[in-house]
Amino acid sequence: MDMLVRGTLLFRRMARNGYGSVLTCVLAAYVVCGGPTSSNWPTFLVASVVWAFLLARRLAKKLRLTGEAPFLLDVELGALLAVGLDAALLRVEGNLSGRFSPAMYVLVALVASFARPAAGLVVVLWVVGLDAAIRAASLDETNLEVLATHAGFAFAFALLNLLLLRAEVARIRVTAKSRVEEELSRLRDDARSYRLLGGGEGSTEGDEERLTRSSVEEIHQSVHYALELLRRCLGLHTAVLLWRNDAGTHLRISELSTASDDVSDAPFAVGDGVLAAVVSNQAPVILSKLKPAHKVPYYAGPCPVRTIAALPVLEDGVVRGVLALDRVDDRPFTPHEQELAAQAARYCQRAIQNERVFVQLERAKVEQGKLYRAAQSLGASFSERDVLDAGVRAAREIASFDLAAVTIFDEAKKTHEVCAAESEGGKIDALVGQRFKHNTGLVSMVVENRFPLPYRGDFDPAHQIVLTKRMPWPALPSLLVLPLLVHDRPLGTLILGAKRRHAFGDAVRPTLEVLASHLAVSLSNARVVHQLETMATTDGLTGLLNKRAMLDAAEQRVAAAARFKRKLSVLVTDIDHFKKVNDTYGHDVGDQVIRGLGAVLTRQKRNTDVVARFGGEEFVVLCEQTDEDGALLLAERIREELERTKFQSANGSLSVTCSVGVATFPGGGTTWEELFKAADEALYASKRGGRNRVTAWQPQSVSRVRVG
Repeated sequence: MDMLVRGTLLFRRMARNGYGSVLTCVLAAYVVCGGPTSSNWPTFLVASVVWAFLLARRLAKKLRLTGEAPFLLDVELGALLAVGLDAALLRVEGNLSGRFSPAMYVLVALVASFARPAAGLVVVLWVVGLDAAIRAASLDETNLEVLATHAGFAFAFALLNLLLLRAEVARIRVTAKSRVEEELSRLRDDARSYRLLGGGEGSTEGDEERLTRSSVEEIHQSVHYALELLRRCLGLHTAVLLWRNDAGTHLRISELSTASDDVSDAPFAVGDGVLAAVVSNQAPVILSKLKPAHKVPYYAGPCPVRTIAALPVLEDGVVRGVLALDRVDDRPFTPHEQELAAQAARYCQRAIQNERVFVQLERAKVEQGKLYRAAQSLGASFSERDVLDAGVRAAREIASFDLAAVTIFDEAKKTHEVCAAESEGGKIDALVGQRFKHNTGLVSMVVENRFPLPYRGDFDPAHQIVLTKRMPWPALPSLLVLPLLVHDRPLGTLILGAKRRHAFGDAVRPTLEVLASHLAVSLSNARVVHQLETMATTDGLTGLLNKRAMLDAAEQRVAAAARFKRKLSVLVTDIDHFKKVNDTYGHDVGDQVIRGLGAVLTRQKRNTDVVARFGGEEFVVLCEQTDEDGALLLAERIREELERTKFQSANGSLSVTCSVGVATFPGGGTTWEELFKAADEALYASKRGGRNRVTAWQPQSVSRVRVG
């Protein structure tokens, strides 16, 4: 039945997607049989135009929805155009070798340009095959040389057009990428010059890039407005703000308002020309009666101006830039104009300072938002695994890295364990679970000193060990090991590695340290929650489930057995004459015997079985997908192993036995209460029958008994 349904769906899919190809083949057969020269030509023409229109609509819809055309649609449209062109040639010229026959090569070139390469190849093969069929069936031409020449030209046109088009597309992409990279480089240079980025360690994240771009643009707009206003009010030829690079060796144009077209945008040395005194003396320079021989560095040719006023733009007592104003006429700058120029210089500096403060505030807001989301995510995680995953996700929001790992420190044993490791490709199973002793590696030093390492986030694999020598860390140039501290007590470390150099600079390091603090607290809380859950569900003496946890598990498994019609067996066992053991050997030995039976049950059970201590010396085993015979075999193995076990005491060794009762769903009951009651009745039947035996519950008190 399943195969029939699949076959039907496949046929429907082929019929839905392939009807266009069938119709194209029908039209091609009509052309091959000489249809264009017959009286039915108008019918063929109408059918071809309608079908081409429908294909074009489908193509436009697919392009609008997905951005690309399906392979089959490319082939159908190209094949239909070839059929139509052959039909037109036959109708107009009566053959395929006339004056207009090269139009087929144009069609092949167009298909190769706009269709996928594989679709273009199929269309070329179709064109050659259709040509051969028409020549053989309709024109009665058998000259293979003509056909081979036609096929060769078709393939040559398609191949050349494909290669040239792909080469041009690749060239355009490379050029566009180069221009984008140049623009980004210019943007970063501007941002560094204005100190919107620190020390070349700018973040590569989209939010940071948008913030930097908008801030640089805001500075340019503010300064340009001031310069334009100054130029128009004072009748200037050029008003230009020149800014020093980080090294302080060169000046370049930051913003410009000019009526000239010979301004040079190239950087020039600080000591070059008439502006050198402004930087060296940190004082304004006013010059008049300039001659063409004078050197004004921001002009490419001879000096075109006669008067110039250059004022330093100071920041913390250091010249950060120069504001230069000039005129083509020999009209000196009045004291009032000089004061206006000084105010403009201060305005430019304030605009940059204000934008710098704005960027810092915005960056702080972004970082706080990341930390807030991280705190929310960590607060909502209660298991250790969830906390670690949330911590790594939060770290990815703050910094870009390629490898992350978390280690846990056992203070009592002085050992470290890698509890999580993740790279770009997913989990790193080789590292997870590895343990190593407290050593001189970076992880151990971070735990010991409670301080992040390496200092600048640069990793030197030749001289630094991250974990231990037998577990080498990948040779990534950037590394940061952060301590996970709770009340100044080291819990472990968060390790981040990146292929990009200087990935963990001052821009992201403080935020990552705060994140590590949140992660440590959440990890500690998750451990406390796990301990509480363990205490609430585990028997303290044996480590098995307690009665409450068993009741929860039993309800679920009985419901599953009823839903899926599965067998389910319950074993109830307790130690024979246990009161005598306590009275004779003491409660310490009694506890030892209880732990011994718990260990026997743990060894004998399957992974899917549930074992619990119900109280005192009574234990319960819940076995899924186990019938009565399987449950009796398990109970017998438990009874025999306990009988063979020797327990040591101050009064010598002793042996104990146990009795077991078995009940199976649904014969023994359809609810947990009924099943447990039936197994308990079978247990007491074993007791009454002499102990050290296994009894299966049966209706009407008829039981199957196995006696040791």
